[in-house]
Amino acid sequence: MEGKANLEAAIEQLQNVEKQMRLAGDVAGTKKAVTEILQLCFEAKDWKALNDQIILLSKKRGQLKQAVTAMVQQAMQYIDETLDLDTRIELIKTLNSVSAGKIYVEIERARLIRKLAKIKEEQGLIAEAADLMQEVAVETFGAMAKTEKIAFILEQVRLCLDRQDYVRAQILSRKISQRVFDADTSKEKKKPKDGDNVVEEAPADIPSLLELKRIYYELMIRYYSHDNDYLEICRCYKAIYEIPPVKENPAQWIPVLRKICWYLVLAPHDPMQSSLLNSTLEDKNLSEISNFKLLLKQLVTMEVIQWTSLWNAFMDEFENEKNLLGGSLGDKAAEDLKQRIIEHNILVVSKYYSRITVKRLAELLCLSIQEAEKHLSDMVVSKALVAKIDRPMGIVSFQVAKDSNDILNSWAMNLEKLLDLVEKSCHQIHKETMVHKAALKV
Repeated sequence: MEGKANLEAAIEQLQNVEKQMRLAGDVAGTKKAVTEILQLCFEAKDWKALNDQIILLSKKRGQLKQAVTAMVQQAMQYIDETLDLDTRIELIKTLNSVSAGKIYVEIERARLIRKLAKIKEEQGLIAEAADLMQEVAVETFGAMAKTEKIAFILEQVRLCLDRQDYVRAQILSRKISQRVFDADTSKEKKKPKDGDNVVEEAPADIPSLLELKRIYYELMIRYYSHDNDYLEICRCYKAIYEIPPVKENPAQWIPVLRKICWYLVLAPHDPMQSSLLNSTLEDKNLSEISNFKLLLKQLVTMEVIQWTSLWNAFMDEFENEKNLLGGSLGDKAAEDLKQRIIEHNILVVSKYYSRITVKRLAELLCLSIQEAEKHLSDMVVSKALVAKIDRPMGIVSFQVAKDSNDILNSWAMNLEKLLDLVEKSCHQIHKETMVHKAALKV
């Protein structure tokens, strides 16, 4: 009781000093007075008095911005020293209410909300944690370090994925440009000019830019896995593979390269997939996992692939992915793999045949006639190839019907080539005639 009376007396005395300093506009004196008041409350372990003093001092008439900033920063150091969780949450909420709407303590407020969200997440309240994090738009904070901004947005994305809010996760992920990870961190930082905003240093617990790059792409893999967008997943793994620390360590790049190969095979055939397939085949590291090189070569080679022999050869590797980085390839991966092999075989057939019977096509694909027709129709609808089925005759035509303009253009080109040849022949004849005449004169 006596200690509490002494504390109140000491606080009252410091409040008088604070008032004099504040009215006189003495920044250093006001900051010293408010921090000493908080220090007294902390040393006495009177958390209720500490919360009350923070609110009281921040609401004083004409309170200096520097004093409020110093007070919030001082109180943030006490959060980890609190005795129990309820006291900690109460202190964070008090500091949040004080810093709300004040641009000069926006960074401190973002850090406080992140701490509160972490507590909520530990309590299993994922939705509340995600809602808290989304209140803060760190991309507008000029004084916050780039790495801290990225880490904060990635935390927002992660919480949205945890609560399966994929739409909001995508919107938040677009706030981070992929080019920001390619910035050269080795360059010396320019000294800020007069009038420029001073960018604060990121806290020690914030990962480096390369670590953040990996976290970003791992979160994007989680997002694209929801829609089974294999090509985008492959591009994410490709970006992880290009990170220098990963590329230098075989224990890290081999599982990543395996995933790149699998997702390339699972991705539907299109120009981007073909480009990635060829660039991956040129990678020297692929020789370390020769069976995957063989798998990719089979897709590039225009030959029909037997599904049963391929599945028997790679089934163990496919199942083994569950125990490696990134986990299994997805629930539908085995079905989609068969679908891609069928699509590849149809494309091969279309290259070698202009017309083929449906029965023969089904034999080549090792499918029933109905299944062969279904897969062919799906590819025509998705514009992967051009084909027509004459069902009464049971014939598939892969020829592209030319319109009248194309036919006329091809004729015009043929005539042009013919005239060029005639002109060259005339020139050669004339040249030979001139040579013979000159020889006869001699």
